[in-house]
Formats: sequence, C-alpha cells, structure tokens
Amino acid sequence: MSILTILDSAAAGSVRPDPASSTPAQTPAVSSSSAPTSSAPTSSAPTSGVPSPAASSSGARSSAVTRIPAVLGADLRVPVKDGRQVPYANLDYAASAPCLEAVSEAVAEALPAYSSVHRGAGYASRLTTARYEQARHTVRAFAGARPDDAVVFTRNTTDAMNLLARCLPDGTTVVVFESEHHASLLPWGRAVRLAPPASPGEAVRAADRALAALDGPALLVVTAASNVTGELWPVAALAAVAHGYGARIAVDAAQFAPHRRLDIAALDADYVAFSGHKLYAPFGAGALIGRGDWLARAEPYLRGGGASKNVGDEVEWSADPEQRHEAGTPNVLGAIALAAACETLTAAGWTELVREEERLTARLRAGLPNGVRELALWGPDHPRIGVVSFTVDGRGAREVAEILSSEYGIGVRDGKFCAHPLVRRLVGGEGGCVDGSGAAVRASIGIGTTDEHVDRLIAALRDIVEGKV
Repeated sequence: MSILTILDSAAAGSVRPDPASSTPAQTPAVSSSSAPTSSAPTSSAPTSGVPSPAASSSGARSSAVTRIPAVLGADLRVPVKDGRQVPYANLDYAASAPCLEAVSEAVAEALPAYSSVHRGAGYASRLTTARYEQARHTVRAFAGARPDDAVVFTRNTTDAMNLLARCLPDGTTVVVFESEHHASLLPWGRAVRLAPPASPGEAVRAADRALAALDGPALLVVTAASNVTGELWPVAALAAVAHGYGARIAVDAAQFAPHRRLDIAALDADYVAFSGHKLYAPFGAGALIGRGDWLARAEPYLRGGGASKNVGDEVEWSADPEQRHEAGTPNVLGAIALAAACETLTAAGWTELVREEERLTARLRAGLPNGVRELALWGPDHPRIGVVSFTVDGRGAREVAEILSSEYGIGVRDGKFCAHPLVRRLVGGEGGCVDGSGAAVRASIGIGTTDEHVDRLIAALRDIVEGKV
C-alpha cells in the first residue's frame, strides 16, 4: 500500500494499513494460552487531502530492485601501517552492517517534509505520520507477522527485549540458554538459565525439561542465529515445546533477520525482536513484534505523551499496545530507514542473497589455515549464517584484530561479543587467547562482501600463524 493510498483512505476513519494483505494466508495453530486477547492496533494516521510523493516512495523504488543491492562505503579506502591507502575489507557485519543505498535515499526523501507524527494537522506532520505508519506496516509484512501482532518501534534488540521484560505478567518465569547474547540473557527478573546445549536436539529436550518443571506463566527466550558461531537454532521446534506447556516464546532475530527470510507466523513465535543497525539501516531503530495482549495490559515502557489517552487527576493510558509503548516523539527516520531496508532485501530476493552469502562463508571456512580454530557449538556441518568466530594459536584476540586492521585494512570484531558465557565456554583455557581474557576474533559477511575481502583475510591469517607479522 502506497503512502498516497493511506492518505486517500483516511476519510473512511482509521487508516492503519491492513496487515492481512501481506501476511501468510494460513497461520499455524497455537495453544489457547498463546492466543492473542487484544484487538488489532488502531493508532490514528493523518486525515485526507495531503498529497504525497508516491512516485518516488520506497515502495515504488523497491519493485525495480533485481540484483544484490548496494551499500554505502563500498569504495572506502583506509590507511595501513606502511602509509598506503587500501580498499577497506569490512568483515564486521554482525556488529553493525553498512547502510544500504536505498535506505539512505529513503531517509533523504523524507527529510524535506520531516515533522512530528500523530495529532498534527499540518501538511508535513500528516505526511510524516503516513510515512511512519507505512513503515510499521512494511516491517510487519517483512517479519511475516500475524494480522493482529503489534509492531512497537524500539532503539534496537536490547531495547525490545527490555520492553518485553517489563510487560511480562506477574509471576512469569523466563527460560533462557546461557549461549544467548546479553540482550536476551540479562533483562529478566525471574529466570532459569540453561547450559549451552550440545546439539539442536538437546536444546529442545532441555527446554522441555525446564518448562515441565514450572508452574505459572512462562516465556522461553532463544536466538534464531548465534552472534558468536552463526549457527541456526531450531526455533520452530522450540516454539512447539513452549506452546505444549502453555508457555510463550520470544526470539532474538538480530542476526537472523539480515541473513534469512523471517516468518513469525510460520515459526509460530509469539515475539520477535531485531535491530535496524544490523539490517543495513543504521538510524537507531529496531522493533518488537508479537502478540498484543501482554503489551496492552502492561504499564507503559515510558510514561509521557502518546502513551497517555487522557490525563487528569488520574492517567488513562492508551490500550493500543503500539501507542502505549512509544511515548514521546519516536525515531521517525529510523522507522523509515528500517522499512526501506526491509523492502529492499525482500525485493532483492532471499534465494540470491543466501546463495551468495553461503558461497562466501564456505570460501572463508575452507581457507582458514592450520593454527586457526573455529568456534562452534554443533559441529562444522550445521547450517549457519555468515558469521565465523575463531582463535589463533599463540596470539591474543585483540592483537590479531589490530594486526588485521593496521597491516591489511581488514575490519573484524574481537572480544566476547556480548555473549560472555558462550565465548568462555567455547574458547576454554586454550585456543590462543594468551592474554587469558577468553576472547575470540569474529569475521562476519554480508551484502558488499567480496571474494577479495575473504581471500585477504585468509592470507593475513596465514601470515599471522606463520609469524610473518
């Protein structure tokens, strides 16, 4: 649905786009305890009579994308120790991905008419509101959400998980694996932590045992793709286990969403969170998507304008789960950027994107020299996204990362990747972390990664192993 259509339909009342138009025709059944109890969100958008630049909207632009999209910074050159400037080999996508050109263009288009959203009568305010609510619709469609799922814009995945933690019913116990990113490991007040599983099957069995031992409401929290190993987790099977006990499941899709097609309804997930800055939209927005009933009953995440429906001696908060948790002026440009990234990736086609990523990842893993140990929970053949973490015999992780940067113009990540328990477990007391920090090096691949980037890293690691640098 274009912005023009949204504006033209405003005279009929609520103009929130119908999410059913872009979600799967059949939604997998869930247990009665997981079914939503709130109605579809009803946030208001602008009144009719406001023209919009529909011809240049991100929706019109996305239909023309027929190849792997371009990112900003592909021609960046960086200094190295000998004084040369070399093309930058960005292999740090798992931390923050570069900005898609289409995302930058969408933000530039919105800026001239940028204004406050909701309740404004002026042209710019109504147009900006339409763009903001269209972004919500686009993100909902990208995630494969159910028609009545709420889409709450947040700062990032960490913010989204903390918001969800504030919305849990009293007495809820959270079951979470210690292999999670801190965004999913730390926000919960009452939690049962499970050891990193030895296999996907053990993950399902461990969740089953933990949930069977609980009374009262429960939430299982799991990643879809590890930010340390890149390994894909059995989300659908874990969701089935959770729902079998009347529990819900929240999925950290921060690493998954930029690399694979996300389909909340098919996974039967109750909540999903992801970040724009990992999805080629580095403008400070993320999203929590999922069932609206817990969100609608919880205290507002932030207290202020927008979340409040009526203020007198007592405050009446909005029952709409989206308005209720988006107090204050939201990050409109971040939402527009996130939506543009979602449109661009969808239009590019996941088949081609995944094929190229898998080819480059296989090239990197096959080329790692002796003396470099790859980290993995479940073995070398388990499906994964383009994330490869490793240690180098006899060298500290920070030292390796600094050499790669200063000598070869390669950007990687070093440390524990905000997943301290998992990295410590995988690294152990060996693997080349001579500084005793239990750290590792992570190379991550995405749109814009080339064969030359991968080959340069392999050659540099060979030099480091052989003591040439």
